[in-house]
Amino acid sequence: MLGGLTAAEFLGDFWQQKPLLIRGAFPDFECPLDPDELAGLACEEGVEARLVEEHGKAGPWQVSHGPFDERTFARLPERDWTLLVQAVDHYVPEVAELLEAFDFLPRWRLDDIMISYAPPGGSVGPHVDQYDVFLLQGLGRRRWQLGGKVSDDAPLIAGIDLRILERFEVEHDDDWVLEPGDMLYLPPGWAHHGVSQSDDCLTLSVGFRAPSADEAITSFADFLGEQLPASKRYSDAGMAPLGDPAELDDAAIARMRALILETLDDPAQLAQWFGRVMTQPKYVDQLVASDTPTDPAALVAALQEGEMLVRSPGSRFAWRALDDERATLFADGDGVECPLALAQLVASELPLDAEALALPGAAELMTALLDAGSLAWADDE
Repeated sequence: MLGGLTAAEFLGDFWQQKPLLIRGAFPDFECPLDPDELAGLACEEGVEARLVEEHGKAGPWQVSHGPFDERTFARLPERDWTLLVQAVDHYVPEVAELLEAFDFLPRWRLDDIMISYAPPGGSVGPHVDQYDVFLLQGLGRRRWQLGGKVSDDAPLIAGIDLRILERFEVEHDDDWVLEPGDMLYLPPGWAHHGVSQSDDCLTLSVGFRAPSADEAITSFADFLGEQLPASKRYSDAGMAPLGDPAELDDAAIARMRALILETLDDPAQLAQWFGRVMTQPKYVDQLVASDTPTDPAALVAALQEGEMLVRSPGSRFAWRALDDERATLFADGDGVECPLALAQLVASELPLDAEALALPGAAELMTALLDAGSLAWADDE
């Protein structure tokens, strides 16, 4: 899938560093859904979908948000518009299966698989994304042009609901037409412009998220703040007399800095926060908690009768070892301590059947995850 590169070579030379065009990444690729099915998904409640019209009635680069209906698509022109549907992997199992090809990357870094449809000329304009993305051509042909890495303050077109670059210059030779099965990897901050070249163009965008520094600092501070005692405060015992009581001297700043750094510099707490924040679900309302608690004995009996538990679409799992035998299992923004082997099993893609019950605490943990909506019975999916 990586054009002859090993995972180590790709991660060392390209990941978050420079683009990579991969011809035939998925040989003989057949798109898991067609344009009509994507449009039908965009008409459903709860599905995040956008329609971008380059020449809309309300002005250039008009953006509409779903859910849509048949009348919306019936009024559209024959060219120059794009339909974007987020998290299609949450709704179409065949799309979710594509993620198995990306198992050389941390699963907790995954955002979702967005699919875009466009007739000829369809585009969302030249823009920059602040996340890693693999652009897999699913149907038809799309032309991609790259403009190199741009600064955070690059000017954008004002007055529209899209972050389209005001200026876009194509880098030398970075101009390709992708056909089904071809794939383009783009690191964060790389200007790019994709335009449909055919009647039915479907592009699958496999995105990987990373929290920004401001989001991380604010979130981690909030996480710590919920646990700190009220007695942990700024202290200036033993301070020297000041010449002017209104002065904020260097010693006071140093004491405040020490308090903040001592509080923040806690690797164990950082790991607990990071596991929770990176497993928070993209759409919380997709997790349906049980109205009534499940009896662990009933869960055990069902598993022993041959039923299986699966991870709910959109759920996120990760684990971190605490020692050789214990770990924290992170599931959908929460964390629970359990045996290491159990955490690894639940966070994997392996089926959760009767064999899992051999691990200590498995019945209780799976019951809690089932009630929280992170797990579901296979027959219900």
